[in-house]
Amino acid sequence: MIILAKWIVVFFGVFIIYVGLLMFFAPEKARATLMKAGSTNFINYAEITIRMIPALAMILYADFSKYPEVFKLFGWFMLGTSIFLYFVPRKVHHSFSLRAAEILKPQYVKWLSPFSLLFGAAIIYCVA
Repeated sequence: MIILAKWIVVFFGVFIIYVGLLMFFAPEKARATLMKAGSTNFINYAEITIRMIPALAMILYADFSKYPEVFKLFGWFMLGTSIFLYFVPRKVHHSFSLRAAEILKPQYVKWLSPFSLLFGAAIIYCVA
C-alpha cells in the first residue's frame, strides 16, 4: 500500500508540473478548464473524488517523505476541502470557478505557472 501511495504522490507531482506547463504555454486552455469546474454533476463530483486520491496517498506516505508533517498537513487539507466541496451546491462551486477565471486573465495565469512547476517539483523531491 505504501509503494502505491508513493507512486500516486509522484504522479500527482508530475500532474502539477504538467498543469504549470499548460498554464505557461496555453493559459487560455488552462483558464477554460478552470471555468468547467463544477459545471455538471459528473465533472463536479468526479473532480472532487479524484482529488481525494492524491490527498489520501500523501497522508499514507507522509511518514516516509522528507517532510512528514507538511505532507500530512497538506494531505489532510486536500481531503478536508474535498469533503467540504461535496456539501457545497454544484452551482455555487461552478459560480466560484467562473468568477476565479474572470479574475485570472491569461497573462496572470502565465505568471502563476512557475509556482505550479515549483510545487510539483517539490512534491516529487519530498518523495525521493
